[in-house]
Amino acid sequence: MPDTLFVTGKLAAPALAATLEAMRPAFSYDIAVLPMTVAALMDTAWIARHLPDARGCAAVLLPGLCQGDTAALADKLGVPVGRGPADLKDLPVHFGGSRDLSGYGPYRTQILAEITEAHALPAEAVLARARYLRDSGADVIDLGGPPAGPFPGVGEMVAALRAEGFRVSIDSFDPPTILAADRAGVELVLSVNGVNLEVARELRATVVVIPDFGEGLESLERNAARLRQWGVAHVLDPILDPIGFGISESFWRLREARRRHPDSPMLVGLGNVTELTEADSPGVTAVLAGVLAELDIDYALTTEVAPWAQGAVRELDLARRIMHYAVSSRVPAWGIDDGLLVAKAAPHATYDDAELREIQSRLRDRNIRIFVGGGRITVLRRDLFAQGDDPAALYARLGVTDPGHAFYLGRELERAATALRLGKKYVQDAPLSFGYRSRPVPPRPEGTASRDQRQPAAGQTETNRSEQPVGTARTPRPENGEGND
Repeated sequence: MPDTLFVTGKLAAPALAATLEAMRPAFSYDIAVLPMTVAALMDTAWIARHLPDARGCAAVLLPGLCQGDTAALADKLGVPVGRGPADLKDLPVHFGGSRDLSGYGPYRTQILAEITEAHALPAEAVLARARYLRDSGADVIDLGGPPAGPFPGVGEMVAALRAEGFRVSIDSFDPPTILAADRAGVELVLSVNGVNLEVARELRATVVVIPDFGEGLESLERNAARLRQWGVAHVLDPILDPIGFGISESFWRLREARRRHPDSPMLVGLGNVTELTEADSPGVTAVLAGVLAELDIDYALTTEVAPWAQGAVRELDLARRIMHYAVSSRVPAWGIDDGLLVAKAAPHATYDDAELREIQSRLRDRNIRIFVGGGRITVLRRDLFAQGDDPAALYARLGVTDPGHAFYLGRELERAATALRLGKKYVQDAPLSFGYRSRPVPPRPEGTASRDQRQPAAGQTETNRSEQPVGTARTPRPENGEGND
């Protein structure tokens, strides 16, 4: 008879079967797919009503998030009942193996990384910034022009980027600028609508079509219909508005545009949310990337202007892979890659007091060991067991006089205090992990350090700019008007 009966719901059943098949476990098994879409919503009382027996198996394993009394269910079924991990992808780990993440890495959404105010920068600065963005994960370099009027030298700038192998797009509403960029070999033009739609008939490049200023989805449909009539290749951009200016309506537009045009390429600009929300960008980017993955969005435009959005391209590169894997594998977006946990941390084991006392009992030297867990820092040696959350108070109990040793312990205690404050894993003599920020960093070009004055101007959003007759500044501009990088 089979060793284990795995209980699951309809949604997770294919992933469970694939995971078990890839594991090639040493035990035999069967799978019971119960009439519940989401397995985590089951409880043991509900399972008892829908699972009449253990199907001849020696044990039953429930989903890890299943609530209820397993003992009562075990009495009914006549075999032991346990819970597996919260995420079925951790089944290999649950049974002593390693997590199966085969298939993780690919993505659908391509990143357009904008160099804002590119027209105000010298050519070498643009090239340096483009190299940094490419190393960060950008697929296309977007040249942001002035909000209105011409972009002098745009053809030469496009040609210089293409000579180094970059794919290039242009962010301008000015027809002469668009035509010059097109002649130089630009790939995408951001953007066209009723104001400048006619220029699209003269272009080789694909155009990004947006709603008319101050209008909604129906104007996007009208503009796209004209482009189809003319045979012009185009990408739909329903426009993502900032929080407070209609972000929830934006999500409806995105979903409705995808419903109406399931096979049309689409673009979403993220800057109105990442730049105009004063919050660390990794989490914001992660959620937006999840929306992109669910809607099969082909292009995402992002920027690194505001101080809190520095690194947004690297974050989006990581997030698009995580979310593509989560959506395509139908698993939650956790336990895949912890690179977006910058300020906080993934779950990790710590020592309890009994284990720490056991460690102390085995010490034979006077070296100091430092641990973090249970809401406090523990410092111990064979003749000392001190706990607290104030590194200075703990240091005062150590009686250290050697300057080198004092420096080392002061540094470690401050590191431990930081880990305690942020909930991070602390290992003595090892650096703390700050997610993708702890991984190799592409060198930023000189003169591009983020500064407070590079924040977007207050109130400058896609919404209020859309009343203007010209200008397609879909990403925030710096308050002082300087070139951004």
